[in-house]
Amino acid sequence: MTEAAETTAAGTVEATTLANAATSGDARVGLRAALALRRLAETLEALQVDNARRQGWSWQEIADALEVSKQAVHKKYARRARAHDRRED
Repeated sequence: MTEAAETTAAGTVEATTLANAATSGDARVGLRAALALRRLAETLEALQVDNARRQGWSWQEIADALEVSKQAVHKKYARRARAHDRRED
């Protein structure tokens, strides 16, 4: 198995474990899992916004895909995009 496949497999197992924990009858376990899933979703969204911008997507296209306003996605990610652009120069 390649390193990328191992990483993907490990991430899938972790996400599955978190999803199962989120339905736990133990509120402490469920809430901690919900927090971890929220953080994971935020990280994935940011990575994909970066990916979309590198592929030339407009802020409106990204907003449409995320079902939010253009203003909301731009406010949330424009500073990050500018910082990323400066690092590539």
